[in-house]
Amino acid sequence: METQFKKRGNAARLWHFLRRSRWWFALGITCAFAMTGLEMIAPQIVNFTVDNLLSGNAWEPPAVVARLIDPAALVAFLQNKLWLVALAIILTGGVSVLCRFCNMYFNNRGGEGLVKTIRDDLFTHIARLPQSFYSQNKTGDLIQRSTSDVEMVKNFVSEQLVPLFRVIILLIVTLSVMFMMNYKLAFVSLAFVPIVLTYSLVFRHYISKHFEACDVCEGELSSITQENLTGVRVVRAFGREKSEIEKFDQKNHEYGERNVKLSWLFTWFWIIGDFFSGMQVLAILGIGTYLCVAQGMELGDLLAFVSYNAMMLWPVRSLGRIVSDMSKAGVALGRINHILNTEPELQTAAVKQPDFKGDIAFENVSFAYEKDGAQILHDVSFDIKGGSVIGIMGGTGSGKSTLMGLLDRLYELEQGSITVGGVPIEQIDRAELHRHVGYVLQDTYLFSGTIAENICMGTDTVDMDVVKHASEVACFDGAVNEFKDGYETFVGERGVTLSGGQKQRCSIARMLATKPDIMIFDDSLSAVDSETDAAIRRALKREFEGCTVILISHRVTTLSHADRIVVLDEGRVAEMGTHAELLAKGGIYSRVCSMQGRDEVVNGEVTA
Repeated sequence: METQFKKRGNAARLWHFLRRSRWWFALGITCAFAMTGLEMIAPQIVNFTVDNLLSGNAWEPPAVVARLIDPAALVAFLQNKLWLVALAIILTGGVSVLCRFCNMYFNNRGGEGLVKTIRDDLFTHIARLPQSFYSQNKTGDLIQRSTSDVEMVKNFVSEQLVPLFRVIILLIVTLSVMFMMNYKLAFVSLAFVPIVLTYSLVFRHYISKHFEACDVCEGELSSITQENLTGVRVVRAFGREKSEIEKFDQKNHEYGERNVKLSWLFTWFWIIGDFFSGMQVLAILGIGTYLCVAQGMELGDLLAFVSYNAMMLWPVRSLGRIVSDMSKAGVALGRINHILNTEPELQTAAVKQPDFKGDIAFENVSFAYEKDGAQILHDVSFDIKGGSVIGIMGGTGSGKSTLMGLLDRLYELEQGSITVGGVPIEQIDRAELHRHVGYVLQDTYLFSGTIAENICMGTDTVDMDVVKHASEVACFDGAVNEFKDGYETFVGERGVTLSGGQKQRCSIARMLATKPDIMIFDDSLSAVDSETDAAIRRALKREFEGCTVILISHRVTTLSHADRIVVLDEGRVAEMGTHAELLAKGGIYSRVCSMQGRDEVVNGEVTA
């Protein structure tokens, strides 16, 4: 039974990301509404003070207010105590500032919660993606999507999308009050809103296009940086510093040029916005002055109207900015969603629990990394007896590592079948399969940490007895004891502080510490000398009797003692048999043996 995987669109994905931050943003929106209401009060106080308290005009409040208080008495009282009006303005402003502070605090809390949710989801999902995904995507680009793109989405939600609610309510309330005060001026102010939205939508298209190009270029720049930091020893060994610097400089220049073009777009966007904002203010002041002189509009009304127009001016421009920034956030969210919509490795509930010490059978296995690509394996069939040692030899690209990757379900089998203890691997729980199949990869990789932590990476705890025993079997204990801090010696990134042979033996010890039933050594003894190679094989036979051992190697001395040897050639089984049988055939294995100077056989043993 496969676990169900659900793809989501950008909007649905964003809502899913907000699951832990919704209440924080809701509180922020509530504070924004309160702040908007308080900002509406201050201009009305100014209007009332100028037209009624200072000018002496009669105050005609709404009928509901007039039934509760005596307007004339209130005006007379406040005319003698104008400090109460000032205090009201101060209190209104103070509470508004408090609401603004709470709004920013809640938005920031929600934004950081959103970032944590996105990164948790991304890392968890990336860890479950199939090996083919990593073959098709660069590490630097994935890092860029998990950092810069996540930050872009967070900034848009907390600084643009949530404030959008305040902008909308502010526009509605402000325009309503302005229409009640003077519908002619209100129409003048409203006429500029469609203009702002129109040019914002036009710029949104171009901004989206250029921002996506910048984002892709930044990912490529991150990939170059990551590759050079990881492969710095190779770069220096081949004297490629100048070439790599030129490559970085070229990509960095391209990235800079794309950002300049994007900045140029934003420059024009804001210049046009400033122009129309200025025209709006001039239109309000000009027509408002005319209405005051020609049609008797009160000065207090004009001052309040100018205040409301100024309050609406920035929200209208913000609305335009939100529309344009939405394109950048959409690109970033789409790049994140592309990863999350990639189907992870299928987690199969265990239908059968196989005997992992039983036989392994490959039957008519064919495989290609890409759907329409060239096949790496062609109709491969052979059996491995449980508890036996089998050797696999073949030239570069013959499919040796691919075959073992299929056995460990790093890749999904497309044609043929692979069974362990008579059970197809598709019916075995993937995690259970990984626990019982130990795999020492051809590309040795150690993590930053101590030697003990690296060896116990596949176990729940760091058990020093297990660490030391695994190291002894891997012939690694002697090297560790020479280090000042022993097993607490810190290993640099990718194990750069260890030699090639030491890294291989540490990787072997890491695999042995998990005590697997099936052990795969993918050319993992190539960096050790023949004597150490033989010592490791003898220790494996002694300590792990009954376990199935698969040795992939180009070295005849490593394979010669195997119970059976399979020779692959261009993805096909070319030869199969014991060392003596393959020598007698005079085929590929025999020629390799001759080239390595080990073509004499005495009682089935290889001699120099």
